[in-house]
Parts: sequence; structure tokens; C-alpha cells
Amino acid sequence: MDEYELEEIKREIVESRSLSIKTNNLVNALASDVKSIAKRHQTQERRLFVNTATAYAVTIAVVLGFVKLAWDLRLDTVRAETRQALNRVEQLEKQDKSRAQKEEAVQRARRQAADFYRLIGENKRREIIEGFPEVAKAELTPTERAVFEAAAERARAELSLIAYQTGIDHARMGRWQEAAQQLRDSLAFKNDAAHSSSATYELARALVSLGLHRDAIPILLSLSEASADREVMDDATFLLASAQAQIQAWNDAKTSFRAYIRRFPKSAHLNDARAKLAELELYH
Repeated sequence: MDEYELEEIKREIVESRSLSIKTNNLVNALASDVKSIAKRHQTQERRLFVNTATAYAVTIAVVLGFVKLAWDLRLDTVRAETRQALNRVEQLEKQDKSRAQKEEAVQRARRQAADFYRLIGENKRREIIEGFPEVAKAELTPTERAVFEAAAERARAELSLIAYQTGIDHARMGRWQEAAQQLRDSLAFKNDAAHSSSATYELARALVSLGLHRDAIPILLSLSEASADREVMDDATFLLASAQAQIQAWNDAKTSFRAYIRRFPKSAHLNDARAKLAELELYH
């Protein structure tokens, strides 16, 4: 080979070496760029993963929140429906209990009414009077109530009249203690009967006969001031004045005798009243 060819070969070798170095540098640079790109890609992937995970977590949290809200609403609805059902059941139980109590009361009232009708049929006056307050509390029909009230009123009136007549019989026989008791019973049974004024006067007369003038005076005073029977008022006023004189209430006795003479100028006791008044005025 000649010198020129050697130079060319050297030059080519140098250029090849230089090209190899450049290529190596480029490869290194490319590798560096690839590594940098890979790092950026990894960073982006991590960021994307984190963002995606966060998005998933937020989405799941929102979904769970809506699910919980819907569940709570449904639970509240179920609870409200359950309470309404329980209240309805309680109301129905109360209605059933009330219906049962009413039915029991009706049956009891029927039994009481039947027993009371039996007493009325047997004319057991005392049992009728004693049993009426209890049967009156029962669930009676208007007709039953009216019949029972009439029966009780009739029994009171009959027992009052019987006791009055018995008291009068005792008084005629001078059994004043028995007379007073019977007359009290008569007024206790019925104090507004036709014979009640007479019974009240006869009771006062029995008390006076027993020496209980102070007990008799309030009764006689009431009769002398207001009595439906003028004859009873006449007798009561005269007996009042006499009783007041017996307990030495002289001024009251004189006032009562004067009132008697003024109010009953045609009384059979008029002369006796004048005589007693004159005696009182003379000595007291």
C-alpha cells in the first residue's frame, strides 16, 4: 500500500472512532432520556393511580353516604309504620277490652234487673229500697230505670205510711219510745208524703211526752212557721208554746201563745192558749 491509502485508512479509523464515540454519546444520551421519560412516566402512573384511587374512594364514600341516607329514610319509614301498627293494635285491644267490659256490664245489668223485678213482684219493700241505689248504677234501659224508680218511690211511700200508722198506734197506747222510733222511720222513708206533716208533729208530741222538750222545740218551730197542713200548724204552734213553758223559756212561750191567738182565732185550743198566756203574764 502506498502512503496515501494508509492516510485514508487512518483517517477512516479516526472518523470511525469519532463516529463510535458520538454514537456512544448519543446512545448514552438516549438512555438518559429514556430513563428520564421512564421516571416521568412512573411518576405520572403513580399520580394517576393515586388520583384514581382517590376518585374511587370519594365515589365509594358518596355512594355509601347515599346508601346510608336511603337506609336511614327507609328505616325511619319502617319504624313509623311499626309504631302506627302498634298503636292500631293497642287501640284495637282497648276497643276489645271496652267492648268486653260493656258486654259484661250489660249482662250484669240484666241479672240485676231480673233480680230487682223479682223483688218488685214479691213486693219486698225494704229490699227494693236497699237494692235500688246499686241497681241504679247499672246500664239500664230508660223503661227499666223509670219502672225501678217508680217501684222504689212506691215502696218508700208505703213503708213510710205503714211506719206512720204504727207510730200513731203506739202513741194511742202511750208507748212513746216506740212511737217516736216508728215516726222517725216514717220520715226517713219519705219526708214529703201527704202524711209527713202529721208524722213530724206526732214525733214532736212523742218527744214532749218523753220529756225531751228541747229536742221537740226545733221540730215544732219549723212546723209552726211552714206546714202544708193548717191544722198541723195550729197544733204545732200550741204545743210549741207549751213546750217552751215547760223548759221555763217564759218570754218565748208568751210570744208563741200570742202568735197562736193571733193566727188561729177559731182554734179549739184558743181558750186554753188565752188561759196559759194569762197565767204566764201573771207569774212570769
